[in-house]
Amino acid sequence: MSQSTQEATAIPKADELLPLKLSPEAVRMCVRAVAQFLRRVLPLCQAHTVEFFTHGLWEKMVVLPPETVLELLSGERLQQLLEEPPPQRPLEEAADGCDFSNIFCENSQKLVDVRAFALAAKYYSMPNLGVCISLEDMLKALNCQQQPRSDVEMKTDDFMNNKKSHEVQLMSALVDGIAKYNGLNQVIDLGSGKGYLSSFLSMQYNLKVYGIDSSNTNTHGANERNRKLKKHWRAYQSQARANVRGQVLEKEKERPEQDKEKCKANISEQLLRTNNSLQSQAQVATTDSILFETADVFTDSNVSFTSKQYVLSSGAQLQLNENNISENVFLNILPADAVETDSSPKNKGRELCEEEKERRKMASLKAKASRSKEANIYSPLTSYITAETELSDIVGDLEDCIMVGLHTCGDLAPSTLRIFTAKPEIKAVCSVGCCYHLLSEEHETEKGDIQGTWGFPMCQYLKEDACFCGRNARMAACLALERVAVGQVLPTESLFYRAVLQVIIEEFYGVDRSDRNIGKVFSKSSSFLDYVRKSLKKLELDESKISDSLIMEYFGKYKHRMNELEAFNMLKVVLGPCIEALILLDRLCYLTEQDNLAWSGLVKLFDPIKSPRCYAVVAMKKQTFHTQQNC
Repeated sequence: MSQSTQEATAIPKADELLPLKLSPEAVRMCVRAVAQFLRRVLPLCQAHTVEFFTHGLWEKMVVLPPETVLELLSGERLQQLLEEPPPQRPLEEAADGCDFSNIFCENSQKLVDVRAFALAAKYYSMPNLGVCISLEDMLKALNCQQQPRSDVEMKTDDFMNNKKSHEVQLMSALVDGIAKYNGLNQVIDLGSGKGYLSSFLSMQYNLKVYGIDSSNTNTHGANERNRKLKKHWRAYQSQARANVRGQVLEKEKERPEQDKEKCKANISEQLLRTNNSLQSQAQVATTDSILFETADVFTDSNVSFTSKQYVLSSGAQLQLNENNISENVFLNILPADAVETDSSPKNKGRELCEEEKERRKMASLKAKASRSKEANIYSPLTSYITAETELSDIVGDLEDCIMVGLHTCGDLAPSTLRIFTAKPEIKAVCSVGCCYHLLSEEHETEKGDIQGTWGFPMCQYLKEDACFCGRNARMAACLALERVAVGQVLPTESLFYRAVLQVIIEEFYGVDRSDRNIGKVFSKSSSFLDYVRKSLKKLELDESKISDSLIMEYFGKYKHRMNELEAFNMLKVVLGPCIEALILLDRLCYLTEQDNLAWSGLVKLFDPIKSPRCYAVVAMKKQTFHTQQNC
């Protein structure tokens, strides 16, 4: 065998370990099928509930009484519908010609069968399209023959709410798996917000993270929060050592007398391994102080020490009891860079020779230099990110890295993917988007708008098809069907107030449109009358012109029709997952159109009840890996 073969061999990464990658043709087929379905049903979602009464939306679009819709799409009936298998038909057939005759009236084009409508919507939603990979399968592939980076588990529930804790833990595991699979240590977290994900990645997984957010307030808050999290991390490390000490003591008690010598050797090795691991993590949490604890585990008369706590820092002294342990034995247990010797009279241990002092001093200096240059840290930065952003102008030491985003808002999610495909340093991406209603859309803008990069559509296939959703439909994609199915109540009353207010504005004031927003007036109002008065002031309309009795007359006229509005919104909720599927498939299709990617796919990352925007777009670039012969 040649020397070059023994040292390292350049081989392609074994992509067959990853889940099967969908072909560009298969992705386009899914995109086409969903787009065809939505082209027919989108009018239900493109209408704004503000115009529900002024435009007579229920009469225009639905034949059925609202009670029929609500009976099927509420409570247990909705849950049963979600669990029922959708119609089994080839996706190719569905894409070529959707038959809506049993859903909509051929003449009036109104909805006539709500059950068929709901099952069709389910058929064209993400779980049924066969394009998603479970997190469990993805982690199993990524973590093949790999060891976790940390021996200490950080409990996120202590400083995050349940939703954020759920998201951070699962996404961090996926990001770390992708990073290890591709040999990466640097993470760029776009839209990092309060820094929860970034902090957890740096502390729990020892990754070097740059969190970039457009808000100075968020960056300042992230710095302060990260400082507090480090205190938590030190506590976790201390507790972990205590747990190891307890386990070691328990093992010592349980061992038979004849195995004591073997036990001592194993315990010594375990303590050494644990301290080394925790020392490497402590470099992330603190550079000023390192805490160690030792325990009564050695009972041999030549090697014994007592349970004691030591604090070692740049000015600290190692205080040892000669009666319990020799200095050399203890120093051999600790990591080499954890100890700085002190030759002052306060040190009662035996004097070290000058050569040994110098050697340890140099080792300590080298360790400090290494920590300052290579420590896995979290650095919050402030910058507004677009698809044209030069990351090297923001991150001074940009290297091969993975780019991530947890619930990146609006156009930031597609910009993340465009930056990933354009920048050679970014080897992988894991992006979870949200706020679809804030996406820029090519065919939605006014004429003369010269914006060149749009949030939707991204892929060439939908661009050529001139695909259009509209803001109201994209807002429906933000609704949470799974949450509604388990009892979450829609804000029907506030929507009803706004729809009746619009009738008053148009009929009494003669105003069709206004550039002013009403905002969150409903939550600050004690009644419908109070709501109307406050809203008219915000719209700068003379509220003195209309009497209280007339306002309440409008309320009484439409009150019995509130269930129509509720039923209409339930139809939107059912269609929401289909619209989200089109947006996510558009992003996946864009990635399949790139020729420098080794793998791309959609991963179901979160529980949709806990976190409705639960899908991650994941991709990795083609690259060559170097592996040692004995790996």
